[in-house]
Order: sequence, then structure tokens, then C-alpha cells
Amino acid sequence: MCSENVLRRFAGSFVLISVALGVWVHPAWFVFTAFVGVNLLQSSFTDFCPLERVLGATGWFGCARR
Repeated sequence: MCSENVLRRFAGSFVLISVALGVWVHPAWFVFTAFVGVNLLQSSFTDFCPLERVLGATGWFGCARR
């Protein structure tokens, strides 16, 4: 289980990076921005977050398995 702050930081970073890549590299990167948004939306309903699973499995940032 991860702190919500850790998950928010990752999500915000992913969004900002993918928007920058979409503007400066190729517009197809906006698909990644949409993917992050869809994951945030579905996790608010289902309480399942793939990033939380990955961080829990690796033990990074103080996250533990659920």
C-alpha cells in the first residue's frame, strides 16, 4: 500500500511529461496522457491502481504489497 501523495506525484509527473512529449515530440504522446487519466478515473471507482501494485511489488518509496 502506498501513500496517496506518492501516487499523486507519479500521476502528475506522468501527465506533465506526456503533455510535454506530445507538444515537442509527437502528438501521439497525448494517448498516454489519456491513459493516465482513464486509470485515475477508474481507480476512483474501483480502488484498484496498477501503479500501486507495481510500486508495492518493488517496495519503492515505502510502498508495501496489499
